[in-house]
Amino acid sequence: MTVNVMQPAPDFALQGYDRTSDSFKDYKLADFKGKWVCLFFYPLDFTFVCPTELVAFNDALGDFESRNCQVLTASTDSKYSHKGWCDADPQLADLKYPMLADGTHKLSSDYGVLKEELGISLRGIFLIDPEGVCQWMAIHPLSVGRNVEEVLRVLDALQTGENVPCNWKKGEKTL
Repeated sequence: MTVNVMQPAPDFALQGYDRTSDSFKDYKLADFKGKWVCLFFYPLDFTFVCPTELVAFNDALGDFESRNCQVLTASTDSKYSHKGWCDADPQLADLKYPMLADGTHKLSSDYGVLKEELGISLRGIFLIDPEGVCQWMAIHPLSVGRNVEEVLRVLDALQTGENVPCNWKKGEKTL
């Protein structure tokens, strides 16, 4: 299965690391039914661009929560690696959203972001609506971090249920 916009997002059942409780938990997409989900993949723990993204999403977590959106991140690293990275990197000490462990690479494959020859994920990001339908996705190369403000702008646009023009921002007139 692969993900397509305006189609049901691939379900998953994975373990992950929850920094807020310093514990390992089970996660399923179905757990978040009724909420928007922002699922973003990153290549590897203990790297250079990745912590800048994790921190940026963490800094904007209140913005996502005010939009009824659960942030989840995933990589092909283990849940133990996720914990070790959060323990070792002071930037990640206060991470407040789950880090999914895609050790089998099934999640990355299902979402079309697996760089198979390297065994890692590209920088894919997916906005999934409260019914579990993928409404937006973008995939970046390994070297380019994402723009959290743009993700929020797209989420705002999707939540209007209207047509929105290019460069639209929340509060502006829809079409």
